Amino acid sequence: MLEVDLVQQLPGFTLDVRFQAPTGVTVLFGGSGAGKTTVVNAVAGLHRPESGRVALHDRVLFDLERGIWLPPHRRRIGYIFQEGRLFPHLNVRQNLLFGRWFAPKGAARDDFDRIIAMLGIAPLLERRPTGLSGGEKQRVAIGRALLSAPDMILADEPLAALDAARKEEILPYFERLRDEVKIPVLYVSHSAAEVARLATSVVVLKDGQVQRQGSAAEVLGDAQVMPTGVRAAGALLEARLLRHHPDGLSELSAGGISLFLPQVPQAPGCLLRLRILAQDVILSRQKPEGLSALNILPAEVENIRSGSGPGAMVSLKTDAGRVLARITRRSAQALELAPGSHCYAVVKSVAIARSDVSGSAAAAP
Repeated sequence: MLEVDLVQQLPGFTLDVRFQAPTGVTVLFGGSGAGKTTVVNAVAGLHRPESGRVALHDRVLFDLERGIWLPPHRRRIGYIFQEGRLFPHLNVRQNLLFGRWFAPKGAARDDFDRIIAMLGIAPLLERRPTGLSGGEKQRVAIGRALLSAPDMILADEPLAALDAARKEEILPYFERLRDEVKIPVLYVSHSAAEVARLATSVVVLKDGQVQRQGSAAEVLGDAQVMPTGVRAAGALLEARLLRHHPDGLSELSAGGISLFLPQVPQAPGCLLRLRILAQDVILSRQKPEGLSALNILPAEVENIRSGSGPGAMVSLKTDAGRVLARITRRSAQALELAPGSHCYAVVKSVAIARSDVSGSAAAAP
């Protein structure tokens, strides 16, 4: 467990945050300038806050009142930056072994082969960093951090410098890191899609303050918390994969409701996470008939948030979980929607992108 309590004056606002990060991936989520990197640098020991306390498990890393300040090399923390920051004059094997040089005495020596296999980087061991893709560099950087046998991992927007294809390449390795390495991971992001795929818990920062914290489903399904804007807003559902159909669709069950989406690579029985964008949900007061859309969820309106423009964000309670719908205020009025109203949420199967479907941490052994 990581415990953070920090105060720091920054240009334009005061950073004042308190949160805990358990085993798993805790995402510091928010827009640019919210204070996310300042927090992780303070945890790493790269920045000394004006006041506060940071503790990891039973070790105090920083406590201003008690005069405690451990330097970075004594904190037992692995740090993954936006760029791999590999040594260009060393090959991949040598870069990885540099990480192991920081491991404490008694650390398992067999970790090298296990981590190489987990990250799929055995074919890269004799290559130099200049010949690697961005995604390959980040996998090596993850391996180097893990080989230092850290008590936790910090990852500061590690996918920000990658294009969409490279992000899709490396996200599964962060999922494996979440599910297989039993230490806290503090992950900085301003991407709701990354939160949906990776987070076991989320801390939303806005102007240096904790705006919301909770599970990924709770935070992403909160219509009042949209740090990256309404266009990225979407709810997170957990569903079990039931079967693959011969027409190319996969059938899932979420809270007893069947959902269909383009075929996914996972095997039946797996738990999956589905991110459903609010802009891909339409609402009906009556159960629709004669539609091409296959996913129709009975719902109850929890609340409606109207913006300054023509739009409204409707939060819906369904048996599958909370769903958000982005509609116009005119439509909300025409449908006479209000808290407690019953309606149906309609989602096209093809609207759920492959990148918005991933394995759930709950499915890990």
